[in-house]
Amino acid sequence: MITTPESTSGEAFHQYLRGRLIAASNGWKNLLVRIYSEPRVEESVIYPAVAEPRMVRILSGAAAVEEREPGGPWLKALVQADDFFLTASQSPYEVRWRANGPEPFKTMHLYLGLPVFNRAIEEAFQTDPGATRLRDLSGFKDNFLSALLEGLLKELSSRHRGSSLFAEGIAQSIAGHLARTYADETTQDYKGGLPGFRLRKVRDLMVTRLEDEFSLIRLAREADMSEFHFSRAFKRTTGFTPSQYFIQLRMERARRLLRETNRSVIEIGLDVGYTSPSHFTRIFRREVGISPTEYRRMR
Repeated sequence: MITTPESTSGEAFHQYLRGRLIAASNGWKNLLVRIYSEPRVEESVIYPAVAEPRMVRILSGAAAVEEREPGGPWLKALVQADDFFLTASQSPYEVRWRANGPEPFKTMHLYLGLPVFNRAIEEAFQTDPGATRLRDLSGFKDNFLSALLEGLLKELSSRHRGSSLFAEGIAQSIAGHLARTYADETTQDYKGGLPGFRLRKVRDLMVTRLEDEFSLIRLAREADMSEFHFSRAFKRTTGFTPSQYFIQLRMERARRLLRETNRSVIEIGLDVGYTSPSHFTRIFRREVGISPTEYRRMR
């Protein structure tokens, strides 16, 4: 049994994959490509972090793919042919899936060399690569990437089996596209969390929608991330899951209204999104330690 490390290289990543290898690049500079026929059902596999940008393209079939930090809640993405995953994670994560329909579930895994990617970052941002961060995305489409990867597929199946000049050109094109489209400027201490501007956008949205039902999809969309990667980055930044943070904001407003207004407990509960007075009281007591009525009396 293989023990999953915290991190590995693109070259060694294949040992943690369960699929059957169909084809692979050989000796391409700054580019490693592997094609797999995946099992139709994967109950659980833990993937280590990889230093290089890693992309997975669905070549055929469809599946419900779920991801999580080990031990955390599962977050689902429904994917089909021509959907992508882009991963720049700095910590391991767990994946499981179940294929749908009769088509075989095939994937294309691509690892982009850091030298060519860092050059693209320096050109796009005129800054050190350490001051930028590549986004983590799940189940998205990108027509430009699809066209580039189609070229690599044809090259893998051609009788030449690996023009290094052709592959180098494709690698540079992919690196430039990723840098311009999916990289953001950030700080050296980002460490996989949310950049400040994204956290502010998400928090502002939470504050203006406290009376609404919590929606992870809406918040992740505001951050321009998948639900899975947004949840991981948000917790790494704040120490709370998005739903826990949302409840904290609700309780903060409820405490202020209890202190500064004469509105009834029922009205305040409604104002922060609780239609049931007993539910509001229960959550308030759990988070604050006393009931809303007791809190008002003490204040």
